[in-house]
Amino acid sequence: MAEPLWRPQGRARRTTRTLRVRASAAVMAVIVLAVLVVPPLVQLDQQAVDLAAKLQPPSWAHPFGTDDVGRDLLLRCVYGLRVSLLVGLVAALVATLIGTAVGAAAGALGGWTDRVAMRVVDTLSAIPHLLLGIFIVAVFRPGVWPVVASVAVTHWLSTARIVRAEILSLRGRPYVDAAVSGGASRWRVAVRHLVPGILPQAGLAAVLMIPHAMWHESALSFLGLGLPAHQASLGSLVQSARGSLLAGDWWPTLFPGLLLIVPTLAVAGLAGAWRERQNPRRRSELTL
Repeated sequence: MAEPLWRPQGRARRTTRTLRVRASAAVMAVIVLAVLVVPPLVQLDQQAVDLAAKLQPPSWAHPFGTDDVGRDLLLRCVYGLRVSLLVGLVAALVATLIGTAVGAAAGALGGWTDRVAMRVVDTLSAIPHLLLGIFIVAVFRPGVWPVVASVAVTHWLSTARIVRAEILSLRGRPYVDAAVSGGASRWRVAVRHLVPGILPQAGLAAVLMIPHAMWHESALSFLGLGLPAHQASLGSLVQSARGSLLAGDWWPTLFPGLLLIVPTLAVAGLAGAWRERQNPRRRSELTL
């Protein structure tokens, strides 16, 4: 008997999804290994100026070329990626904690707590994130922590909405009704049944927020409002290469830009696999 026509398509989709996940995991492993291993092993100064070697195109000696003062772009990109990843990880963690706390309180307590929390979320959502981030950074001196604070304060809103919606969905489950009927307090129901149920969604939101936070930091640095001039990040590297791009030198802009795009695609691939694993119905539909 011939096999149904949908099975080869399902196998092809599963194979494509597996290859995408493996490629994303390999890319993220290389990135993490580079930012952790290269700076301690390579005893070179990323700020070392060599005017005789300025704006050299990519070569064996300088795989990413050099910038307008002769600094090695590969080394500066590694340091910049290290700073951008640090900002993205810490900001995503802080924003997820804030959003989870607000969303869980709104969904679990309900009443005026829910109304006040959601009105605050709606009000802050009406303000452009970049504009609010610029205002927060402008209050402090340039540095890593003001940028982390600006990203975290402007990016917890979507997590709060996701967590609140998940809490409201869990409150209608039979095991929650059984716990309430059995005399469990609201605090016990929240700690034992509601909070564990939202952790996968909160974790997924945190992972997806990392590249978003990196782009936000890069936008602030591109505008000259992020990190100090001596501290390289991917956004500051792109900002400093604007003059070189207008002169026809493409490499100082291309490689920092790629190091922003590639981690974003890798995180998206891993997050997509995580989402499919959490939702078996969607995973079964994708295999048809």
